[in-house]
Amino acid sequence: MNVEQRIGILLKEHGWTLSAAESCTGGRISHMLTTVSGSSAYYLGSVTSYAVSVKEKVLGVPASTIDEHGVVSSEVAAAMADGVRRITSSTFSVATTGLAEGSDERWPEGTVWIGVSGPAGTFTRIYQTSGDRKHNIRSFTASALLFLEKTIKNYIKHYK
Repeated sequence: MNVEQRIGILLKEHGWTLSAAESCTGGRISHMLTTVSGSSAYYLGSVTSYAVSVKEKVLGVPASTIDEHGVVSSEVAAAMADGVRRITSSTFSVATTGLAEGSDERWPEGTVWIGVSGPAGTFTRIYQTSGDRKHNIRSFTASALLFLEKTIKNYIKHYK
């Protein structure tokens, strides 16, 4: 059983829902989640916020957060996860912001910040890999889904 199927089982068992805000993964997380039969029972939708303006205007990421920390940061990943969770009213959300190709003044190519928001709060982690653009996007997606699964399981263990 793959991670997206395991996530689906956890969400359905508890009647919870999920949304996503994706930048560097370009919709691949949403794609993987919706390959699971019956995902419409728990998956509400996503925002693919490639542009900074979409992060700010749609997801509500403060411009000051981007200015202070950079678009590839824990703070922006957390704000994206919180924003999509707020606009969809989902129980959990997952977000990615990173560099599938190229680097910036702070981070090398292959860096992603992942944010997961849920009833117990918002958590982030950094993940780094090396490869070409397609490899990095696939790897970012897998890491985000595994972090989401771990966060949901931790919530069940500690709060349910």
